Amino acid sequence: MAETNNTIQKKGIGKFFREAKSELKKVSWPNKEQLIHNTLVILVFIIITTIILSVLDLGFGKVFQWLTSISFGG
Repeated sequence: MAETNNTIQKKGIGKFFREAKSELKKVSWPNKEQLIHNTLVILVFIIITTIILSVLDLGFGKVFQWLTSISFGG
């Protein structure tokens, strides 16, 4: 074995970064308008999801309170 383990690892890491750089050149990056639009869509989705989950949490909490008060005669 002419190459040491360390040399093989260095070649593997270098190859990885070369291939990653090559792949990143192929990526279709969004322009500024697309980026802003996509960001707003994601924020609206997060807000709507947060509201829905909060209402469900509140509702299940009230149902659980009601069920436990009935069960324990409180």
